[in-house]
Amino acid sequence: MEQVATKSSKMESVHTTYKCALCSKPYDDPRILSCLHSFCLQCIQRGVVDGSQTALKCPTCGQSTNNPAAGISALPQNLHLEFEVEVARYVSKIANGGEVCCDHCIDGRNGPAVAFCCTCRDFLCKLCQEHHRSGRKLSKHTIIEISKEGANQLLAAMKPREHYCSQLNHEDNKLNFYCETCNLLICRDCTTVAHKEHSVTELSTVAKAHQKKITLALKSTTNIVKKLMAAIEGDNKMIEQVAATKKDTLSFINQTFETLHQALEKRRNELLSELEAAAQSKTTALILQKETFTKTVEDIGYLNKVASYSLQTHTDHELVAIGELLSTELQASVKKVEAMSLTPNNHSCTSLSLQTDDLSGEISKFGQIIELSPSPSESTWTSTSLSVPRVENMFSLRVDSKTSNGVGHPHGGAQVKGELKPKAQNGDVVCGEVKDHWDGTYTVTLTPQTTGPHQLHITMDGQPIQRSPHDIDVRPKPNYRALSSAHQVIKCSSYPLCFAIHNNGDIYVGSWANCIYVFDQNGQLKNTIGSGGSEDGQFNYPFGIAIKGDMLYVADYGNHRVQKLTARGEFLQQFGQKGSGQGQLNGPSAVIVDSKNRLIVSDYYNHRIQIFNQDGGWLLTIDGKGASSLNPWGLALDPQGNIHVAAYGSNAIKVFNMDGAYVKMYGDLKCPIGIAIDTDGYSLVCEKDGNCLSIIDPQGNKIHAVENLIGPYGAALDPIDGSVYVANFGASTVLKYSI
Repeated sequence: MEQVATKSSKMESVHTTYKCALCSKPYDDPRILSCLHSFCLQCIQRGVVDGSQTALKCPTCGQSTNNPAAGISALPQNLHLEFEVEVARYVSKIANGGEVCCDHCIDGRNGPAVAFCCTCRDFLCKLCQEHHRSGRKLSKHTIIEISKEGANQLLAAMKPREHYCSQLNHEDNKLNFYCETCNLLICRDCTTVAHKEHSVTELSTVAKAHQKKITLALKSTTNIVKKLMAAIEGDNKMIEQVAATKKDTLSFINQTFETLHQALEKRRNELLSELEAAAQSKTTALILQKETFTKTVEDIGYLNKVASYSLQTHTDHELVAIGELLSTELQASVKKVEAMSLTPNNHSCTSLSLQTDDLSGEISKFGQIIELSPSPSESTWTSTSLSVPRVENMFSLRVDSKTSNGVGHPHGGAQVKGELKPKAQNGDVVCGEVKDHWDGTYTVTLTPQTTGPHQLHITMDGQPIQRSPHDIDVRPKPNYRALSSAHQVIKCSSYPLCFAIHNNGDIYVGSWANCIYVFDQNGQLKNTIGSGGSEDGQFNYPFGIAIKGDMLYVADYGNHRVQKLTARGEFLQQFGQKGSGQGQLNGPSAVIVDSKNRLIVSDYYNHRIQIFNQDGGWLLTIDGKGASSLNPWGLALDPQGNIHVAAYGSNAIKVFNMDGAYVKMYGDLKCPIGIAIDTDGYSLVCEKDGNCLSIIDPQGNKIHAVENLIGPYGAALDPIDGSVYVANFGASTVLKYSI
């Protein structure tokens, strides 16, 4: 019976019991709901399961199952459970000495079954057992005897029976086919009659397909369960950590406030001592003063008494004899009292200043419970790279961790992870490099390896942050050799000089008309900023402009200054004046902004580059030593942060690092005036006298030129799609080249 218990326990681990949970009887034609709970068909039909026209509600878990269009009887049969119930019934009966009917005899007329044919899967009476053993084809079947002691052997031998067709004249045919049209098991003859035109597949093929599908799904759910178990373990550890932290913090709070209480008690005693000393001092002084007043009153009283007596009893001779002395003493006593201060000594009462309101306010702010871990659902990310993500090009993201109430988290230490997952099946997942700045911010750097649609996943402590996942389209590297004709031509009312492209795609064009035109991506004029003049917000040849965020910087060439405005054109400040001293300018022809918001200005007539902070404070001067003469016009930064200078009079590009050290020089150019550099280090240089836009690779080799331009002044790259813009000065047009 040990094996019976073992198999039963295995079954019960899935089905709990061989009895229906509704009728408490052995399952009769069990049917499966979508939640995988099974009930007798009759129980469901009797309405024991709370059902409606469209759904059946499981009484065990409450999940709803769609009611089959063909009725309740179309619910899937739980054939395996039905077989297990049958096996359990037979084994239990035999183990308890009961009888089982022969499957071959009619009405068991030849007695109960005494054996079981493992091949036929039938119970046999003694007569049928002898027939099996004597028959030529049946003699090789495996037969086991039935007995109470052999119940375990019977349990191991019993296998599910074959299923036969219920159609008329098909009763001997096994259900070895599956009609996908009718979602029904059928026999061989059914495939040629009722299901002739239907989609029919062999049962074994369908079973293998289901087996494969279930295996894959099981593998997925197994992995999910592992992840969930790991997450549960992580939660358990975090719960323990929270409890331990709470315990330690509680102890620290109690110790701290006990210390404060002791300090307050000490101060209370000190104040009481000070109060006692002050009161004692004041009381002593007042008692002495009071005694003096009392003695004086007594002395004057005596004089008054003598004087009154003398006036009443003395003769003239007697008054004359003591009159002068008596009046002198009386007057002296008056003067004595007048000279005395009749105000009580230390007349001010003792006061106490505790500043309780201020102290209460400080106490209310004393201490702060800081979340040790940030909230992923409140944390955010932003792109720190202006250019569109391109294959094999690194781009960076900034992650800002926040607390559960949306406030920036002040500490680092969170497990931040960044992944770029191609939507294509064969793409490799790119894992980003993460830098923890330990101030609650993180930098995630990724390098896409394939083009096309991707999903960006940013997680913090295993949980997705806001806008994760996020769709990103990775584009191929630009093919500059294919640049030939402009994709778009924007007509300007005056000669264009320079560019700046806003993150929203707006195109800012500095013009010969001493203003800045703002066009949208379709080339429609949106705004005109400034006019000719020297007042705030006016320009005298704006040869260089730059945009950082919503700040617009203008190299005001003729006014020898740099102006700072909003992107809408509102004046904010200016710096610089004509001269050659530190921070002074003489014909500034270009301005760019680096990642640290430092302003780099081309000081043309002073033959130098100057670097300022974002408020116009001077930082550094690059005078071009080591690079022969420096005639700076256009400026650009390469991916390494080096400054590339279009040396107009030297027909070359000169490169310096941000410390001012000369790095290299490249190009054999004809009056280079405007320059832009992409994220791969390719330089796009406007050759004013060469009437072309030259493309130079990171090694300094010219690989292509867009010709037939008319005095091109400036070049720029669109941060959204990487398009190339050229200021075609002589034609008063802005040319856009798509790549």
